[in-house]
Amino acid sequence: MAPVMEAAAIVAIALSNGQGEPPDWQDFVGIVLLLLANSCIGFYEERQAGNAVKALMAALAPQAKVRRNENWVVIEACDLVPGDVIGVKLGDIVPADARLIVSNNTSIDQAALTGESLPVGKEVGDEIFSGSTVKQGEAEAVVIGTGSNTFFGRAASLVQSAGDDIGHLQTVLAKIGNFCIISIAIFLVAEIFVMYPGFKYRYRRGINNLLVLLIGGIPIAMPTVLSVTLAMGAKQLAEHKAIVTRITAIEELAGVTILCSDKTGTLTLNELTIDKPTVKQYSHFSVDEIILLSAYASRIEHQDAIDTCVVGSLPDAKLAREGIEEMDFRPFNPVDKRTEATYRRLSDNTVHRVTKGMSSVVLNLCTRNKTEEQIKQMTADVDEYAMRGLRALAVAYEEVPSGNPEGEGSGFELIALLPIYDPPRHDTKETIDRAQELGVKVKMVTGDQLAIAKETGRRLGMGDIMFNTKVLKTGPPPGSGWEDVDQMVLEADGFAGVYPEHKYEIVERLQNMGHLTAMTGDGVNDAPALAKANVGIAVADASDAARSAADIVLTEPGLSVIIDAINGSRQIFQRMRNYSIYTCSVTIRIVLGFSVLVFAFKYDFPPFMILILAILNDGTIMTISKDRVVPSKHPNQWNLVEIFTYAIVYGTYLAISTIVFYIVILKTDLFQRLFGLEHFDDHNDWRLHSIIYLQVSTISQALIFVTRSNGFSYLERPSVILMAAFLIAQCVATFIAVYANWGFTNILGCGWHWAGVTWVWNMIWYVPLDFIKFGVRYFMDMYLRRHQGFVELTTPHDIPADEKAAPATVPAADGSGEYEAVPTAAAAHRVPSYQPTRRESLGSASNQIERTATLQSYYAPHFAQYQPSGITAFANKLRQGKALFTKKGKRLAMDENELRRFHSVQTAQASQVLSQRQDGGTGAPSRGAGASAAGDYNLNRTTSV
Repeated sequence: MAPVMEAAAIVAIALSNGQGEPPDWQDFVGIVLLLLANSCIGFYEERQAGNAVKALMAALAPQAKVRRNENWVVIEACDLVPGDVIGVKLGDIVPADARLIVSNNTSIDQAALTGESLPVGKEVGDEIFSGSTVKQGEAEAVVIGTGSNTFFGRAASLVQSAGDDIGHLQTVLAKIGNFCIISIAIFLVAEIFVMYPGFKYRYRRGINNLLVLLIGGIPIAMPTVLSVTLAMGAKQLAEHKAIVTRITAIEELAGVTILCSDKTGTLTLNELTIDKPTVKQYSHFSVDEIILLSAYASRIEHQDAIDTCVVGSLPDAKLAREGIEEMDFRPFNPVDKRTEATYRRLSDNTVHRVTKGMSSVVLNLCTRNKTEEQIKQMTADVDEYAMRGLRALAVAYEEVPSGNPEGEGSGFELIALLPIYDPPRHDTKETIDRAQELGVKVKMVTGDQLAIAKETGRRLGMGDIMFNTKVLKTGPPPGSGWEDVDQMVLEADGFAGVYPEHKYEIVERLQNMGHLTAMTGDGVNDAPALAKANVGIAVADASDAARSAADIVLTEPGLSVIIDAINGSRQIFQRMRNYSIYTCSVTIRIVLGFSVLVFAFKYDFPPFMILILAILNDGTIMTISKDRVVPSKHPNQWNLVEIFTYAIVYGTYLAISTIVFYIVILKTDLFQRLFGLEHFDDHNDWRLHSIIYLQVSTISQALIFVTRSNGFSYLERPSVILMAAFLIAQCVATFIAVYANWGFTNILGCGWHWAGVTWVWNMIWYVPLDFIKFGVRYFMDMYLRRHQGFVELTTPHDIPADEKAAPATVPAADGSGEYEAVPTAAAAHRVPSYQPTRRESLGSASNQIERTATLQSYYAPHFAQYQPSGITAFANKLRQGKALFTKKGKRLAMDENELRRFHSVQTAQASQVLSQRQDGGTGAPSRGAGASAAGDYNLNRTTSV
């Protein structure tokens, strides 16, 4: 946009010179100032937002403990150099690649780098890598590699070397800019042919009219407004603990349809917990007593994950040693696979011993009250835990009559089996529900076992259609109902046993199916998948390599941070969309309105006044970056057809308002008769210029309140700063129109009476703008329905073989009472390939239900195609509880929860349709027979209807 304005400045200073008139210095200086103002405002706002983000990123910078000048000091890891001696201890993240020179029982967790699940022991001379975590002991090491020369630095360099394509947002902006430029070019060419060969204009007079189109039509502020909006959005997301490292990722995050999320630490707490309600008891001890005894067999310092879990289950950690004296403790080791504590109970001075550990090991130790029945029961309980994804921790107890901690005991007795699991975060289920309401499907991608993934999915209500990643290579099993791997990836609720390369493949497959995908990760090996995803998200405490590859870095754990970021990005997207419609509309209104006035009346509007209008308009529109907007309930995508349609309609309407106003002033005596105002005989009267300037300025800026709202603009309150900027700009415009006496640009004040008439005229023309918006929206919805089809998908369910091939039937669309067949083989169904429109009726409501309901699969597209009579006929049957039956008596098998959910939605929608059709839309939705019938079904695992 800036080059076009620079061309306009050259036209003003160079091409306008001649025919005895000096160069147009006023317009030249004004254009230069406008360019400078836009650049300065954009630089300042982006710098302010950038500083806020940098401050948060600085807080995330890794630090290192290094020996300098014989003293240990803490510095930023980026300041390390090869040869430095660093110190690391339990819990530290290794700041650089180094070789150990002192090692005190050191073990390193390298999972983030190599994918190894267990810590690795390190001795003097071994290398430790940047980004790994010290899990045990402490060590000193000499730095051998920093920056891009480290293990993960080389991985990050490979990710960056893949190149960066032109961003989606830049492509969209280029198309919007081209629309404006082409529109201006068309009318420029038309004016040139009309003014010079047609009207025989003098050279300078025609140049001024061309400058009006160039200056007024070019959205000079668009790059600045959108970049400032993104920068302020990045600052807003940073306040919600999501730091944006690639600014255009905000726009892409708004359109994300699938979020692939880690389980541990994101969906769950990453803290092992005892599931008390499912503790298996084999003795007289209560659950609380069992946990206390297992806490006796746990460390209270330097705890591993299991010890932390057990002691953390106590009401107070002090209870783990309260009332006892620890006499002997044997920590866990890979050989024994258990811990053991011998203690004296202070209340009666008796000695006892308790052990906890792997179930089979502890069971082999037990000799007292051990029976075949008990062994079978425990084996069954362990299997039950395994099927549910719970880890089993066995606890056994014995007395030591001799009181000698080294003496023999009375024999271990198995007292309990403790289920250990990583519980979901308290807000994860609610957050997943929020994500589904926003049209984002959350898929679990975890390295844990399949059983654990399914159990977590069930607890969170996100489904348990999950697979091991081996299906990515082997494909769907024969007879499973799945057609190919892509279909499984799309329909799956999650994947288990995932390695980084699997993440990459899952993202790639989803993208190939047309989905904008977000992926979370934390390790170096996750970097390729994060870079591949449309939006890569590095979770809290991620490695530096993951942060480098990610587009967004979270500073707090949990899924809610991501969903908040999606919501925030949609607000930012709405601001950009609103401005895009507004600026394209203003371009059309300027080029069309003033061109018609030139063609019809040889009207010459001063280019300097259009420059003043542009300056005031840009100052106001900058505040849209802080406007109050409502985020959409479905993923956002740029619909340029919609934007350009709105622009043409709004622009044409506003141009007509100016043309009609000009005609009424010049060709009629309406205002003279009503208000006693002076009549203008000259179609280029200087006062008329002031009036037209005020009319164009006021209603053009008021359009932003229409484009920013979904409903009536006067019911959706804008931000204070936007409203204040509008009022200030229009007060200035009004004073200019009333008092200006600028001979250099042919402007003379029109007075307060004409200003008042202009304001009233604009208010009258403003009112229909909301209805025009509703009309265009309705037209666009109808357009989408007719021009975008459906995508065939297949979902396997537990449907008997004899029913998979049987056709189901639904009421015919003509309402005749006949039924038409819909194939249910392998539960085939159709879902729209486009985002739901605002006026999706019954089809939309059904299609939002989880896709595991077979019935939903074909109702949605049929609803969208029904005529009103067909909808009413079907709604009557549904309300009476008959719609789920077929004349041929065929059955549809589906999950009981899906049936309950689906039928409740059907009932509500049917009642609403009947109320609107029978009561003229005035009656409240009723709960008729269909509503009561919802509770009458005998729901089993698979229900026949």
